[in-house]
Amino acid sequence: MSDRRALALAALALASAFCAALLVARWVYSDPGAYRFLGWNLFLAWIPLLAAVGVYDMQRRGFRARKLVPLAALWLLFLPNAPYLLTDLIHLGSRDDAPLWFDLVLFSAFAWTGALLGFLSIYLMQVVVRRVAGAGWSWALVGGSLLASAFGIYLGRSLRWNSWDFVTRPEALLSDVWARVSDPLGHPRSFGMTVAMTALLSVMYLVLYAFAQLPAGERASR
Repeated sequence: MSDRRALALAALALASAFCAALLVARWVYSDPGAYRFLGWNLFLAWIPLLAAVGVYDMQRRGFRARKLVPLAALWLLFLPNAPYLLTDLIHLGSRDDAPLWFDLVLFSAFAWTGALLGFLSIYLMQVVVRRVAGAGWSWALVGGSLLASAFGIYLGRSLRWNSWDFVTRPEALLSDVWARVSDPLGHPRSFGMTVAMTALLSVMYLVLYAFAQLPAGERASR
């Protein structure tokens, strides 16, 4: 494992531990179990990153592209769970058993950590695709994955679908997906939310990507 990747994973583990500490502190202060869905959502956000690390390592070891497909599919299936944490901010202020400023820190920490987990997984997959198929296809992957994430966020937040429903209830899920994909303007909420979230995620990813391309010394000096 490269030093840069190890440092990134360690930083994300630290951020996740900070999120967990905030959540436990809130339970101690007020109601045990409050906002416990944040912990579950953060756990799900780690799955695409771990899958992307697996794909990255397999490709470096010389595995053929078709061998990477199952793990890449798992990555894409769970990817929306990472930026989904951004939308958990909708619950901010829904309880009054702790100071609002603390809940703001709590939700912001989870949202930021979830987004970073997702973006790092996309970055690793982009590197893999660039090596296998070239820069153009790597950026097509980025655009497609961000669009899929935005649509997945809509499916989860508005229609309450989960990633595992693709396995347990595929017909019903695909029916809802096809209804909106085949007639996007007939579902304005779906269309608007997907476009807005795609734009937000794209800007965030491009900013982080730009910083990732700076030489280490230049990043430090800035």
